[in-house]
Parts: sequence; structure tokens; C-alpha cells
Amino acid sequence: MPVKAVFPCLLCMLITSLATALHHINSYFLLSDTDTFLIMTSLPKEPPEDANKQSFWMPGNYVHTVHRTDQCFQACNDIVACLRERAKVEKQYAQQLSQWSSKWKSIVDSRPLYGSLMKAWQCFFTSTERLSELHSSISQSLITEDGERVKTWQKETFPKKIFCGFKESYDNKTSFSRAQKPWSKKLLKLEKAQAAYHKSCQKEQAALDKEKQANDNSEISPEKKQKIVEAREKATEEKVKAKERYESMLEDVTSYTPRYMEEMEAIFEQSQEEERKRISFLKQAFLSIHRHLDITNNESVKAVYSELHNTLMSISEQEDVKWWKNHHGPGMPTDWPKLEEWVPPVKKLKRKKKHQRGKESRPVMIGGVKVRALYDYTGEEGDELSFKAGEVFLKVEEEDDQGWCRGVLNGGKEGFYPANYVEVIE
Repeated sequence: MPVKAVFPCLLCMLITSLATALHHINSYFLLSDTDTFLIMTSLPKEPPEDANKQSFWMPGNYVHTVHRTDQCFQACNDIVACLRERAKVEKQYAQQLSQWSSKWKSIVDSRPLYGSLMKAWQCFFTSTERLSELHSSISQSLITEDGERVKTWQKETFPKKIFCGFKESYDNKTSFSRAQKPWSKKLLKLEKAQAAYHKSCQKEQAALDKEKQANDNSEISPEKKQKIVEAREKATEEKVKAKERYESMLEDVTSYTPRYMEEMEAIFEQSQEEERKRISFLKQAFLSIHRHLDITNNESVKAVYSELHNTLMSISEQEDVKWWKNHHGPGMPTDWPKLEEWVPPVKKLKRKKKHQRGKESRPVMIGGVKVRALYDYTGEEGDELSFKAGEVFLKVEEEDDQGWCRGVLNGGKEGFYPANYVEVIE
């Protein structure tokens, strides 16, 4: 076939294959959830890992205990981060409470409520402000008390070795490795002896099968049968020796196991003791966090809601409707129409300045004359008296040419007043 003809054929095959693949992919994604689940469940599953291999006593499995120190250190970081987020939530909630209270307090103040009902509604906002302060203090406590406490303890509890991570992890790993090393070597020898024994058993079984087939086959010569028997006997002999080595290794491992277990348990208990201390501290830390977050037992919260409840219970329909009657209803004071005598208008007189008035000489009354105010008067300057209609005081100087007199009130204040605002008492 010419070269030029090959490329179009290959291109067509490539396009066809690609289209088929896209069709299969599209068909897969169009499957229902049930079909997909059936496909997934029909796939072969990996055999579960042998539980014995995961045992603490198996070589290297102490790393879980060693890593526990690092994990607890990381847990402390997570606890601090968690507290910071919760503190942020508490702070935002406190701000939202305060904003809500401020907004609605200004709205309520402009609403036509009154009396005990208005007081009760306003109490919601005062109690909310107090709750806002409480949640702000919770936010502060979570950071400054609980968070700092965990960070300080973390720094003191997890000292590090240069290039070796945490000292406790390094010490545990070194101790576990040293205690496990002899037993691991014995275990490795035992596994090799076991494998050799099982392999010899397999060879013996194959030799037995071959010997049986040879005995059943009459065409095989006696010489060849003899060789097969010798091979089977040799396999049996090797199996016996392998079993003896295997049993010897097993006895060696078994006799060393108590010592191995004792040493490993001693190291493990040291690690457990450190973990107990950590758990004990974190328990107290969690209780402290709970104490700060549990507002149900907070006396100030109880006081807030108790006061709010008492205020709500003090809403009185009778008092409120009575207040409305007296301020906007029939109970309001009213000046009903009555006969009023005509009172001539009082012309306010102008008087001279102090320095001019001081130059004039007017007779002074010894002991004074009692006068009664006919009208209310409010002094406009500092040397003028103020009095109410009906008030009695003394006139101590005669009227000047501008119509002003000097008088003394009952309280002892002396000053000027318009003469035509009073009358002499007989």
C-alpha cells in the first residue's frame, strides 16, 4: 500500500476509536445512581489487612504511640484556632445585639406607646445591651484566658530537641526501638524458619503425589520408581530438619517474649502517664471553656432575664389606660368658661440706669411699708425683683419719677420694682 494511503486510514481509525471512547464515557455518566452503585460494588475489594500485623507488639507499630505526642501538639493548635473562631462569633453576636438594640430603641421612642407597656418594650433593649456586654466578655475570656492558657501549657509541655522534633517523641522512639530490636531479629529468623518449613512441606507433598502416580503407572520401570521413592524420602528428611529449626526458633522467640513485653510495657506506661497529664489538663481547659460559654448558670444573665420578666409582669392595663385618660382624655385639667373681671392693662414703666438713679435722693422708709403684688412680675435686670401676684413684701423707698420703688422680699433680696404692680396693705 502506498504511504500516502496509509495516513488517511490511520486517521480514520483514530477518529473512530476516539468517538467510541467518548460514547462509552458519556454512557457512564448517564448511568443512574443505582447502576453506578452496582458497578462500584461489583469491583473486587482489597482483602482486609491482618489484625495481627496491626498489633502494638509487631515491629514498628509503636510509631502510633510515638506520634501521639505530635498529634496532641497539633490538637493544641487546633483548640486555640477553634477558640479564636468561637471568640469571633461571640464578638460578632455582641455587635449584632448592640446594633439591633440601638436601631429599635430609636424606633420605639418615636412610637405612640406609653406607660408600663412602653417601659416593658424598652426593657428588651436594656437587657440586650447587657447581654451584648456579656458576650463581649465571653469573647475576651476565650482568647485571653483559655487560649493563652493552652498556648502557655503547650510551650512548656512539648520541648523540642534540635533536628529531632519533640523530646518526648524522640525518647519514646529510641526506647521502643531499643527494646524491640532483639525481639524483631528473633521474629525475622522465626519467619524465615517458618517459610523454609512450609516450603519443605510443599516439596514433600509434591514428592508424595509423584510417588503415588508412579505406583499407579505400570509402565514406569522399577529403577525410576526407586529414584522417586528416594527423592520423597529426602524431601521428608528435609522437612523434619526444617521443622526442628522452626520449632527451635519458635521456642527462642517464645522464651524471650515475656522480657520483650515487660520492657515495651514499661516504656508504654511512661508514655501513658504523660498522656494522662495531657488529658487531665485539656479536661480542665475544656471545663474552663464550658464555664465561659455556659450562660445558663451565669448570675448576670439570670438577673437580666429576671428583671425583664418582672418588668413584663408589671404591665398594668388599668394604670396605662388611666394615664391615657389623664393625659389625653377626660381626666386632663381644663379651664372651663367662667366669669372673668376686666383687668386694666398694666403699662410697664421704663426707669433710669443705676448710676443715674443712684444720684437721686429719695426718702427712705424706716421699717418699710408692707405691700401686696397685684400681678406677676419677672425682673429683667439683676437689680430688679421678681414676684408672684398676691406675694407680700416691704417697700423701703418711695416711688421715683419713673414709677419705680425699692423693696425687700421675704427672703431678704433687695431690688427695684414697678410701683403700679403693688398695693399698700392697710
